[in-house]
Amino acid sequence: MAEDRNRITKYRRPVNLNIGMVIFAVIFIYVVICVIMYFKTDHIVGYSVMEGSLTSNNIYKGIALRDEKVVTSQDAGYINYFAREGERVAVRNLIYTVDETGRLADYIKASESGENSLSESDLAELKTEITSFTNRFDCRQFSDVYNFKHNVEGTVLKLANFNILENADALNDASGTALINYRYAADSGIVVFSTDGYENLTLQDMKAEYFEEENYEKKYFVNNDLVAAGDPVYKLSQSEDWSIVIKVEKDLWDMLEKEKDQYDYVEVRFLKNQYTAWGKVELYTNEEGDNFVSLTFTNSMITFCTDRFIDIELLLKEEKGLKIPNTSIVQKEFFIVPKGYVTKGGKRGEYGVLLETYDDEGNAITKFVETQIYHETETEYYLDDTVLRAGNDIIMPESTEKYEVHKTGTLTGVYNINKGYADFKEISILYDNEEYSVVKSNTMYGLNVYDHIVLDASMVDDNEFIYE
Repeated sequence: MAEDRNRITKYRRPVNLNIGMVIFAVIFIYVVICVIMYFKTDHIVGYSVMEGSLTSNNIYKGIALRDEKVVTSQDAGYINYFAREGERVAVRNLIYTVDETGRLADYIKASESGENSLSESDLAELKTEITSFTNRFDCRQFSDVYNFKHNVEGTVLKLANFNILENADALNDASGTALINYRYAADSGIVVFSTDGYENLTLQDMKAEYFEEENYEKKYFVNNDLVAAGDPVYKLSQSEDWSIVIKVEKDLWDMLEKEKDQYDYVEVRFLKNQYTAWGKVELYTNEEGDNFVSLTFTNSMITFCTDRFIDIELLLKEEKGLKIPNTSIVQKEFFIVPKGYVTKGGKRGEYGVLLETYDDEGNAITKFVETQIYHETETEYYLDDTVLRAGNDIIMPESTEKYEVHKTGTLTGVYNINKGYADFKEISILYDNEEYSVVKSNTMYGLNVYDHIVLDASMVDDNEFIYE
């Protein structure tokens, strides 16, 4: 007995559940589950519809077509020019001389080693040309530097040649024969000292390969070159009427063709100097299926007389309306029924149809079924396909005529989420680009400004509740 009294038994405390700790644990587990579900669930993002317009990228590289006459040399020898490229010459203006013996060329080379001076007017002409190039230079068009170099060289040599023109007369007088031939303009026009093989091109000759500048070659005519009789020495642009041909995508070509009355003339911005002009539109498609647009002008030819490739922007009319992202646009199928079978009924007086069904005993009965209208034509309604089924019979009000639901049609629209669920709304697209579309506003079954729509329509189903 004594031993039993000395034995010590450890006392076990009873489990005491703290209701506060249990509630905290449950809430903690719930929060963890919610966080995990949040990150695993795709989130529906809304987009607020606003008014706007689209500025499409209508910038094209065009080929300039002009009335160009290539003039060939009558003599063989060393050529020297006295007309400035890009200026208008009149009949009988001196264009160039041909030195048959090369004595004038020797004199010019000797003059280059001495001191030469330019008059104030000559310097002003050079400064004007340099300033003009500096103001319009674009580093993305570095090839313009070579054209500028050619133009400056031509201007300097022309000014220098006038200073030695008297020596040419002296050389002729000393020899007693005309060793140096003077050649004058037979017609008036704009003189250009280069050829490229595009002089006789027309709209009907156009091919896509002509727009590839890497294959383009331009031949310049410079002073002191040796020419043979019959060689081209300059060209003359006699008419102020000229055109630019651009290669366009089929969508633009189709629009210009469809709305030819509206786009008989198109406003064009020249990127070289930012000037604008209206060009008369002419359309052409070649045998390869390439689409071209010719824009004809009656002025500004002299400004671009030395340019074959010209960058332009078409200033087409901008469509204004409701601007929405293209990711919001979806196509949905609907049942199409004649208007005579749609009526108002139910407790709220909403639109619906009289659907023929059967009771438990197999008797035909008529039941009003509410259905939303999404689009209408003169004779038909587009109805929701979630209530009706293909093969259902609907009854014309106050008649015994039946119509079997079978005809379907597709509408383009977006999902409106103003009421917390995905509600399809039809849209009418006025204009679109790669990212956005402009749609008509305030249409009967469409969108209004400040409506909220689903940003990505592929993430929702029709009538799905939305949790942003």
